[in-house]
Amino acid sequence: MEVREKALKAKSAAHDIGLLGQNEKNKILHAIANALLENTDSIIEANKIDLENAEKTGMKRSFIDRLTLNEKRIKGIADGIEDIAKLDDPIGKAEMFKRPNGLIIAKTVVPLGVIGIIFESRPNVSMDVMALCIKSGNACILRGGSAAINSVIALVDTAKKAAVKVGLPEDAVQVIEDTSRDSAKEMMSLSGIIDVLIPRGGKGLIDTVVKESKVPVIETGIGNCHTYVDYNANEKMALDIIVNAKVSRPSVCNALEKVLVHKDIANEFVPKCVKALRDNGVEVRGCEKVKAIVPDVIEATEEDWYEEYLSYIAAIKVVDDLEHAIKHINKYGSAHSDAIITENYENSQRFLAEVDSAVVYVNASTRFTDGYEFGFGGEIGISTQKLHARGPMGVKELTTVKYNIYGNGQIRV
Repeated sequence: MEVREKALKAKSAAHDIGLLGQNEKNKILHAIANALLENTDSIIEANKIDLENAEKTGMKRSFIDRLTLNEKRIKGIADGIEDIAKLDDPIGKAEMFKRPNGLIIAKTVVPLGVIGIIFESRPNVSMDVMALCIKSGNACILRGGSAAINSVIALVDTAKKAAVKVGLPEDAVQVIEDTSRDSAKEMMSLSGIIDVLIPRGGKGLIDTVVKESKVPVIETGIGNCHTYVDYNANEKMALDIIVNAKVSRPSVCNALEKVLVHKDIANEFVPKCVKALRDNGVEVRGCEKVKAIVPDVIEATEEDWYEEYLSYIAAIKVVDDLEHAIKHINKYGSAHSDAIITENYENSQRFLAEVDSAVVYVNASTRFTDGYEFGFGGEIGISTQKLHARGPMGVKELTTVKYNIYGNGQIRV
């Protein structure tokens, strides 16, 4: 009952939040950012409960990292919300054209309506979603996982109290406190009440929502991200990028999982790559050719090439050439983020054109696949599908269009 009741409240509030102007929405966002900073200590205290529970249940280090809130991260969340406030408001913008019969047609940007989010262990997701939905004039329903529930409630309560004081419709943001599977299934059944559902989490969650939801879904995918080191790559650049992409935050979906190395440089580059990763605490797995060069790496299985580790693990494969690298990525990758390190312009352009992923890089770390880094202030998720939205989804991706028609008595004959 909780899910349906809160969804109906959000549906009712969607009309009112959709009518807010840019200045009104920005005032709300500023209030939220300030409230988070002013209440940092209480938010961290709530987060400690989740962290203690995670430790007791033996959660992996990478999971605990995703769950952790500290002063720096809360400041980052607040900064992201302020950046969202600075963005241009897309709502109400129109493309207008006139037909020969005199009809004036305005293709106008409008909110999607009610956006439901089912996410797992990253409590900051609640604030990204709330801020982006407010900016785009949408109501939202947040259903986090049990591991992060105390943190999510603390964040949303803090933000919502401040927002309502300065004009946010009270029912426009809803939190589902029931973290059982039943609550997720109920959200998936509410076609006609929830306008779109976005899952954020592991492969199991995403696959379940995509397969079972009666509500339209924007699919956010796992990140089996590759970096291909071409035969003429700058070696230092390649090592720096690989280490950054793997180690800076291995628990997130834009972290590197696989390294592909051109066979012409493998004997020299692979040992250096293995050492660089191991020096940073990464377990290295490799194909037969990698094992022939560095015998003590763990042999990679067929399943490894599909795996999103989200941990201090990476696999290395020697490939024959650029074509082999592209085919491997398109077969085993998750269409999220993939990179080439090369000094060859033609190879870089071929990689960009032929790798079928949402984000493709030349000589840069895949860790930049992020709404904040793209200048969106934050993201509601990273879409790996091809319909409506692809890549980091910001304010514009949370809108649709309607056609407003102006006439002066025209009839169709």
